[in-house]
Amino acid sequence: MLEFCEWLATTAWSIGLHESLYMYPLVETAHVLSIMLFVGTISFVDFRLLGWTFRDVPSSEVVSRIVPFTVAGFAICMVTGALLFYAIPVRTYLSIFFRIKMAVLVVAGINVWLIHRHLGRSPVEWDRWPRPPLRARLAGAVSLACWTTVIVTGRLIAYNWFDCDRQPQPDWVNWLAGCPLE
Repeated sequence: MLEFCEWLATTAWSIGLHESLYMYPLVETAHVLSIMLFVGTISFVDFRLLGWTFRDVPSSEVVSRIVPFTVAGFAICMVTGALLFYAIPVRTYLSIFFRIKMAVLVVAGINVWLIHRHLGRSPVEWDRWPRPPLRARLAGAVSLACWTTVIVTGRLIAYNWFDCDRQPQPDWVNWLAGCPLE
């Protein structure tokens, strides 16, 4: 994968995007705004799953009204995130924070799948309960924790605290970052 990232970094479009006076900041701004849309709307769903808000509104109604905005935010976020990776592939790939973010995104994706699977099977049973069952509350809490971690680690990607070119570093840092040591 590192070899692919090194090749990607040499492509004209990657160099152009990274060195662009206007495009890179525009992509980064769109990424931050889409995160705000995505996480802001998913938080409403999570808060309902936890029983903290919208207690008089059925969970399925909260989901059906909010999820289209959530999906739009997530789609834009994925495209702009891919462009940000494309602009600086090697440094991003070798970032501990990027790797943590990707791992947590997988956990968050599994959690979303489980939430929708559970909501789809038994919303009638607990749709109007002010406080959903424990599994739904746990899923909401896991979701909030995951998206908070994704935001924090995403922001930390910009810092070079554990970059591979800052040696010597502890072996665990080099292992987590995938630093190619010779």
